[in-house]
Amino acid sequence: MSDINQQAVRAAREDAFLNFFVVKNEAFILKCASETVHHYLTKSDDEWSVALLAFSQAVKDYSRERGSFLGFAKLVIHRKMVDYLRSQARYSQETDVTLSVLDADPEGMKENAAVSKAAFQQSERAADSSQKMEIICAQQSFAQYGFSFYDLTNCSPKAKKTKKSCAKAIACMIKNPILVGELKKSKCLPIKTLERSTGIPRKILERHRRYIIAGVEIMTGDYPFLAGYMRYVREELDR
Repeated sequence: MSDINQQAVRAAREDAFLNFFVVKNEAFILKCASETVHHYLTKSDDEWSVALLAFSQAVKDYSRERGSFLGFAKLVIHRKMVDYLRSQARYSQETDVTLSVLDADPEGMKENAAVSKAAFQQSERAADSSQKMEIICAQQSFAQYGFSFYDLTNCSPKAKKTKKSCAKAIACMIKNPILVGELKKSKCLPIKTLERSTGIPRKILERHRRYIIAGVEIMTGDYPFLAGYMRYVREELDR
């Protein structure tokens, strides 16, 4: 077994040596990642983290039967990078669609879609990726209620009247911290209380439960970017 292969086997057993082994092969890792994306990468790029994790995974999965470690590692890095690029493309498309429906209405759908697309493209260029992190955090929050950020595309109200009714329900929740606390604790929307307090038909509250929950989470959490798309809710809160 060659020296590099022996070092890979040792790195899989010893964490301290793994750190040394990774640093020693940084140029190789960057080269493999750059070849996959077809442009030069540095350690400041997001892709570096993906390639680094892929290399570490290759160390853990490597065995003599797999032949050359560097050849095996290059294959693993390539596969992980391709998966990452595909997920980013899907993420960009789905986010564009989802953001466009958060505050859309029949009269301004095209305009809102254009604005959301521009906003997301701007967020992609942002160095700190703060907007992207908001969506990731919101996704984790919504998962506790049994739905995802991208489910909002299908469950958001389309008619302006229904949109305003949902905004009224969200505002009612936000103005009552006890209701918000109950929601976050039980993970259930207090439909009976909202129906009694707002006069909104139960059918509407049940049909748009996910959208209302998402609105409450966004408006009461640390999501300044996403909150910017909840125009109807902000207008209702200002009344």
